[in-house]
Amino acid sequence: MSTLRASRRSQVRQLAGAEEIERALADERDLGLILVQDTETDRAVVDLVERASARGIPIRRATEAVLRRMTSTGPAASVLALEGRSPTASLEHVLELRGALWMLVGIAYPTNAGVAIRTAEGSGADGIVVDAPDWDHVGRRAALRASMRADWYMPVFWERAEPTLARARAAGRKLYAIENTGTVEPWEVDLSLPSVFVIGGEAHGIPPAVLAGCDAVLRVPMAGFIPSYNLQIAVGVVATERLRQLALRP
Repeated sequence: MSTLRASRRSQVRQLAGAEEIERALADERDLGLILVQDTETDRAVVDLVERASARGIPIRRATEAVLRRMTSTGPAASVLALEGRSPTASLEHVLELRGALWMLVGIAYPTNAGVAIRTAEGSGADGIVVDAPDWDHVGRRAALRASMRADWYMPVFWERAEPTLARARAAGRKLYAIENTGTVEPWEVDLSLPSVFVIGGEAHGIPPAVLAGCDAVLRVPMAGFIPSYNLQIAVGVVATERLRQLALRP
């Protein structure tokens, strides 16, 4: 069994502007993607993108509006890079990483899955597994569209839950279910360890066989009459708590 050490912070970073990306290329850092404005004509940026492409770094082009929305800090940049995560990584590779892997099981609505995928990406997850065997390419495409194309920046796998969880356990990951039947609150567990977080569908929740295979069942506190949050809320709460715990680590 692999022994994975907990990451002390998210390994995923956004690099903005040609100068910052140039430094990363010079240092041969791990860049998983470059996003460049589709009308960019600045020679320095064009040359940068060409050199990155020659190194095998995937290039995606987007409109000025998308680049403006995607720039996380400071003024809008015409070129961005993703450091620390490859959107095309294999599941085997992702299972050996040290961060969070999310899993959606039995989700009925592609829109709900899409928002959860986007939330997982925004929290710096290593990837997400969607167990939705009844969805055809139309359903998958709808989920990715609702995710604001988060699959451009994070691996999304369409796999069955139980064999994937068995592989995750063999890789040394903790397995956490998130259900309203849980007895442990997220802040009572060390979420900074390499983990898989499992969320169930809107109607039936997590299948009993999957639930039984997890190390703990987490419950997000609720106080209303309706007995559950929408699944995206549960993803957001647990993902944010994990980032909080990582930030407290030395």
